[in-house]
Amino acid sequence: MVPELDLPAPIERLRDDLGHRRIEQGIETLERLRPLLQTLGPRPGCGILAGLVAQWVDTGYDHPALLEEIVTRFPKNARAALPLCDYLHLRMVEAVLAMANEDLDTAIHCLLAVQSFDKEIPDAELLAIANFWLGRCYRKMGRYGEALKYTERGEALAQDCGYAEMAAIMQVTRSWLAFQKGRLQEAKALLRQAEAALKPTSDYLSRGNIQSSYGRIARRQGNYERALECFQNAILEYREGGGGQLQLARALLNLAFVERLLALDAQRKLDHAPAARHAAQGGVRERRQHIEEVRRKAAAHLDEACETYTRYQNHRGVAGVHINRGFLALDSGDLERASAEAAEAFAHGSEKSDGIVMARARTLQCIVENTAIEEQVGDCAHHREDAEAFAREAVALAGQTENRRLLARALVWQGLTFTLEPADLDAARRCCQEAVELLQPEGMERQYTWEDLVTLKTRVLQARPVEAVLRAWSAGIVENATFQQMTEEFARIVIPKVWEREGRKISKVAEKLSISPKKVRRILHSAGFTDRGAAGEERNV
Repeated sequence: MVPELDLPAPIERLRDDLGHRRIEQGIETLERLRPLLQTLGPRPGCGILAGLVAQWVDTGYDHPALLEEIVTRFPKNARAALPLCDYLHLRMVEAVLAMANEDLDTAIHCLLAVQSFDKEIPDAELLAIANFWLGRCYRKMGRYGEALKYTERGEALAQDCGYAEMAAIMQVTRSWLAFQKGRLQEAKALLRQAEAALKPTSDYLSRGNIQSSYGRIARRQGNYERALECFQNAILEYREGGGGQLQLARALLNLAFVERLLALDAQRKLDHAPAARHAAQGGVRERRQHIEEVRRKAAAHLDEACETYTRYQNHRGVAGVHINRGFLALDSGDLERASAEAAEAFAHGSEKSDGIVMARARTLQCIVENTAIEEQVGDCAHHREDAEAFAREAVALAGQTENRRLLARALVWQGLTFTLEPADLDAARRCCQEAVELLQPEGMERQYTWEDLVTLKTRVLQARPVEAVLRAWSAGIVENATFQQMTEEFARIVIPKVWEREGRKISKVAEKLSISPKKVRRILHSAGFTDRGAAGEERNV
């Protein structure tokens, strides 16, 4: 016969330590209780303890496998005899397991069941966490309105309990939601508030999440060095805490993404400095070596993240690794590998019906097909057809979420695809307009989505029928254009055509037209041709 368990004291200690984020103290209590956890069964109080253990597993303690073992000792046919609070805590255990398996629909079902008893149970801490987890699930699904509603409700309940530190972790989620809506100042203010509350605690996981959030904001603002620093700080917090393996993997993934952007930025600066390159070959070699070293670091961080994501069978994380590897391959000109990585990411997203992952993967596939056309690899008509199909699906998938940037990026690349020959400029303009309406940041951001959008804008705004332009000029119809503006427009008509005819060689265009390579490059850029295409010659020097 199982002896009676004295549960009220450890339950209260675990609840208060969790509420005040005394993580190290709570873990010490759990380790002392480990023999007790092996005896939990369908008896009053045991379900509550199991639910609190689930909350601690969510903070980084042990592993979800511990919960799988515990929940098997509570068969469903025995739960009806348990007190209501025990039953609801067991539903929380099931919610954590569902979230660990990326089964968000099941997790939401469990959590809504708990939340529906908010008038019948006196456990405000339980309801605070249930609402917080509901917000997290909806956030991962891209349903940000519902995510904010439940997160705010959870924060208010945590404050009512006197758990300001618990409320702070919910403020981090609110910051992320503000960030997604482009309200960066609000996002940073919430992070600073949460950071002040959590700084005295041993909650390394949440402190790492705050640093990671600062990194995402800095990255969006184009401050890549600051973003790098923040993600490195996040990694230090996660490692010091010894838990949060998935959060650590996410920080490594974000770090690799920033390293890739830094390498891309350095490559563009190198490509745009031909005079310096020829004057100081040694310096150029060093810069190229530096770029390759940064890319190697990014690849190594992706490998480390992938190992963790694979061990935890986290499909979204593994897909994120494949997408980032795809972009690294694209930057290096390996279109075949980039395509394979994107396809692998889409397969992982499909397995969990993850629309966000699938939209990102399809957008990358569209980018790869556009690059193949730009670099004249294979059958251009076939690449154009595939690019249109990938873009169409990316837009449809992104449109099922509330992730405005995800949809804007898909629309931008759909628009860029429409500008390819045979061009559909009306469709491209519609895509451009929709993307502009979606992207309303607090100031122009120096980042990849905006750079692509600028290219699309240039193509659709500058595209006018050549015959009509020349016919108007020959009739003396210049509208309000100055001679200099007419000269620039003429250059944008002629130079890209000569560039194509001369095998996309900037030096040959400069020689043929007796103008500087710098001017050729500037005109090509203003006409909407990408840096990769306009700088292809220099890459092979």
